Amino acid sequence: MKDIAYKHLDRKLAKLGLTDVLARPSRGWLHAVRIALGITSTQLAKCMGLTQPTVVAMEKAEKRGSISLETLERAAHAMNCKVVYTLVPNGSFEETIKNQARKVAKKRLKYVGHTMQLEDQAVSPATTAAEYERLVEELMRGNLRRLWDEQ
Repeated sequence: MKDIAYKHLDRKLAKLGLTDVLARPSRGWLHAVRIALGITSTQLAKCMGLTQPTVVAMEKAEKRGSISLETLERAAHAMNCKVVYTLVPNGSFEETIKNQARKVAKKRLKYVGHTMQLEDQAVSPATTAAEYERLVEELMRGNLRRLWDEQ
């Protein structure tokens, strides 16, 4: 069941075709949309029941990344827009999970390998590589929450 969740999100985001085109404009979405609509900051302020300096402060807050979603939604509504909020992975969720499983497997095998060398029971590189791949797959099939306990 757990792999269904990340695979579902990967498929859903892939359908959107998200690219850097959707990245926040340098001066922020509020400013970009307001300018595209031909609305001045004074006009937007009046529509929102705010002062013009407050609208300018909102735009600056968005540019800094410190605007609240509530404020962003309120401004979007005033410009007949909606806020679409998502977290977009750098790659896929499956690859992120696999990378974490690789880190955990490497850490575990390093510890075990060191202990075995101390006991003069070292294994071949081929055996270590096969065990690494097996462990990565096992970790991905296991409890994903536990996977993130080992940082």
